[in-house]
Amino acid sequence: MPKRVLIVDDDPAQRRLLEECIKRFGLETKTAASGDQALHILTGPEKRDYALVLLDLVMPGTNGQAVLERLRNEPGVPPIIVQTAHGSIDAAIQAMRAGAVDFVVKPASPERLEVSISSALKLQALSGEIARLKKKSEGRLTFSDLIAGPSMQRVVALGKRAASSQIPVLIEGESGVGKELIARAIQGESDRAGKPFVTVNCGAIPENLVESILFGHEKGSFTGAVEKRIGKFQEADGGTLFLDEVGELPLEVQVKLLRALQEGEIDPIGAKRPVKVDIRIISATNRDMIELVKSGRFREDLFYRLNVFPIWVPPLRQRPEDIPELAYHFLARFAAEEGKRVTSISPEAMELLTKYSWPGNVRQLENAVFRAVVLADGPELTVAEFPQIAMHVQGRAPEIPPAPPPPKPAMYTGPAMIGADSTVPRTIELRRNDGAKAIGIPAITETGDVRSLTEIEADMIRLALGRYRGHMSEVARRLGIGRSTLYRKMQEYGLEPRTH
Repeated sequence: MPKRVLIVDDDPAQRRLLEECIKRFGLETKTAASGDQALHILTGPEKRDYALVLLDLVMPGTNGQAVLERLRNEPGVPPIIVQTAHGSIDAAIQAMRAGAVDFVVKPASPERLEVSISSALKLQALSGEIARLKKKSEGRLTFSDLIAGPSMQRVVALGKRAASSQIPVLIEGESGVGKELIARAIQGESDRAGKPFVTVNCGAIPENLVESILFGHEKGSFTGAVEKRIGKFQEADGGTLFLDEVGELPLEVQVKLLRALQEGEIDPIGAKRPVKVDIRIISATNRDMIELVKSGRFREDLFYRLNVFPIWVPPLRQRPEDIPELAYHFLARFAAEEGKRVTSISPEAMELLTKYSWPGNVRQLENAVFRAVVLADGPELTVAEFPQIAMHVQGRAPEIPPAPPPPKPAMYTGPAMIGADSTVPRTIELRRNDGAKAIGIPAITETGDVRSLTEIEADMIRLALGRYRGHMSEVARRLGIGRSTLYRKMQEYGLEPRTH
């Protein structure tokens, strides 16, 4: 959903003015007429719906300072910007010490308000991402840190059940659905929280190194073993070992893995005695494990050892209700990282995103929003920023809105001229409206052969870049191609945008 701002002010006229101003920034608003009403919202489950609070300090009853003091230790409270009169700067400083991120002096200009809100939203997005990364690195990520709509509630419920025990878990689902995040949340809510979480991508390890990487080896145990190596099992001792794409394990390694699970010990290559390990196994796969067992590519006894508590994560196309919240989460993060003032997604673009099938799941959505933020020129992501998605959903690339008209250079008008001395066109010429000599794009080589379309196309793009002074949206529109196609072709032909 779009970012919402909670406006807390006892003056109805001031609330209406702030509402109209903030809505122009592409943000949704809700108002509270008192500090008590604001506390009721910000201490309940509804606080998750707000990205920012604009709080007046001077109110009857519970004033703004009292609200800040009450929320000081409340988890999950959005950033708060306080409003103060000219004579209460000292009060604003006290409010900042109590947890406010900024203050504005009433009456605040729209420009000052926009800068303050934009900075606070960027701070919130980056702070939230840093907090998640910190919890992830510490092995303390929980299900409350994940974006999970109604279709994911069964996954969350099963994950919490699994976290309360040491039962082996097999997470199934397509690539990109977030299987590793589910595994990390299981660890973060278990008694192994804060302990090592070691990930092994079984499909990315060379077959001849799988055993060494998993179980380790002693120095001199084989050619190239110049030093002792601790395997992933020992790295995860006391914590969790996450075996991603476990269906890709070679059969000979599956035997040793089965023994390690059954006996709680491993045999490093070249070791004289087994090594005891205390780990929890969580595995994941995007393959049909039953089919792998039937075809003899995966041991049946190991499968049943891993598949004690299966959790299936649905693909994104089966939970479209999650797409808006995920898209806005990625938008806030990438806008902050890229320094862009992009705060919303147009209804048409959001409809496009929810209709797309997302074969790459959440990972693909994340990359699509990242690209859209980089392409965006305004405060809102539109269909034009998602050209590939539009082509799949609508069957055509979106029309790129024209850029502001560039300074008028010498114009080229009129149809292409064909050489007067031959019925075969040798040069495509464009006449100038200032009477100067026309320029030409050769159609025939010096040997009399027709030039390739690729060469002519490169010349046309070069001409358009000069004609429209490097205004990429205008160049793309005039050439009748999408902006992303223009950038790709420029890269292929080694062309640089022209700015003069």
